[in-house]
Amino acid sequence: MDNHETIEVRQRGQGSSLGLQTTICKGAEMVDDQLVTGVDFVSVPTHDIEAAVAFYGDTLGLPRRSYMPERGFAEFQAGNLTIGLMTPEKMGMEHHTSRNPIALQVKDMENARGELEQAGVQFAGDTFDTGVCHMAFFADPDGNALMLHHRYAPREN
Repeated sequence: MDNHETIEVRQRGQGSSLGLQTTICKGAEMVDDQLVTGVDFVSVPTHDIEAAVAFYGDTLGLPRRSYMPERGFAEFQAGNLTIGLMTPEKMGMEHHTSRNPIALQVKDMENARGELEQAGVQFAGDTFDTGVCHMAFFADPDGNALMLHHRYAPREN
């Protein structure tokens, strides 16, 4: 029995569709006393907030939502995911480069990869084909792992 439902993503406060869909698990309603209610953002560490802001904004073309250079913090929106760039030392933490890639969804793998290569991004090997998607691995200026991802076939459960 399939317990998943595909829903249309709509702009907050608007009736208009964004042309995106997502799949949710039926019966996974949140309850009033649930401790964790969602994910607000994913943190990406940087030693150089200005270089990171240039990379995520100019090179990747992501819209910037906030920027506090004096605090070593910026946010970029990648579809439904907010990427929070942070300088850990300014927040009392140690810097640890992320080796687990964030999968950045693209419509056209060949075009996206080509544009990034022209901008000087170096990829780790050829584009990988899993049989349902294409993945191309690279890193930001701090060495944090990223991936271009394009699903071309439906996921089977």
